Amino acid sequence: MQNFLFSSGSEDADMKLIDFGLSDFIRTGERLNDIVGSAYYVAPEVLHRSYSLEADVWSIGVISYILLCGSRPFWARTESGIFRSVLRSDPNFEDLPWPSVTPEAKDFVKRLLNKDYRKRMTAVQALTHPWLWNNSRPIPLDILIYKLVKGYLHATPFRRAALKALSKALTEDVLVYLRAQFSLLEPNRDGSVSLDNFKTALMHNATDGMRESRVLSILNSMESLAYRKMYFEEFCAAAISTYQLEALEGWEEIASTAFEHFEQEGNRTISVEELAQVCTSVIALFYLCSCSHSIISW
Repeated sequence: MQNFLFSSGSEDADMKLIDFGLSDFIRTGERLNDIVGSAYYVAPEVLHRSYSLEADVWSIGVISYILLCGSRPFWARTESGIFRSVLRSDPNFEDLPWPSVTPEAKDFVKRLLNKDYRKRMTAVQALTHPWLWNNSRPIPLDILIYKLVKGYLHATPFRRAALKALSKALTEDVLVYLRAQFSLLEPNRDGSVSLDNFKTALMHNATDGMRESRVLSILNSMESLAYRKMYFEEFCAAAISTYQLEALEGWEEIASTAFEHFEQEGNRTISVEELAQVCTSVIALFYLCSCSHSIISW
């Protein structure tokens, strides 16, 4: 906390972060393994010696927790004790002053302090969280979008159908982030994006580290977008992380709504026939029939 300083003594002075002695440049997809940093701010995956940019987001969560309640989320008398607390304990959101903290602020901290880095918000997502969201503030391009869209394009027809069903139940909070990212892709006049949009957005918004990393290989694996268009509705399905959705408090409701998109007969099971009604393409039907004739229950 002592590394946050004001640039001057005036009331409107900028706050700046100093002391980057342990910082390092990291490429997208690269993972580090050295245990470094102050014990109170170390993310669980750092202690597991396999971490990336998500560890910084965890540290922001620790700082936010301290600023809101005045105490540390993980505490012990020794460094090894702190590490055990980080790995095994959950932050306390029950004691004062948490009952009087706004739900938005509490949700913000919880989504930063998720022990599973895959479920943690990215820095860009944090900027579009309801607690911080300011429509006048420019939102940067999130490289996570490229990874998720790549996975969507290579997914099975059934998985793509499931993602589309989930996207129809997204909350407005999630849609704010997706709209901002879609806008950065500068959609064509008909409201669609293709591979060229992803390439142009990367050229205009990417950092040097992103350009030199595996992002280019991700673009190469998105070649199928060169021959078709993706509209916002499908983009929402392609750009959502199921890990992050599972971390939302409303996950059960989202999943239930998606399930009902497939289930038509009211018997709480999805038959292959019901899936076939949603997956109308020939390839999707062939895939479903080749998988099994079983049903899915909720």
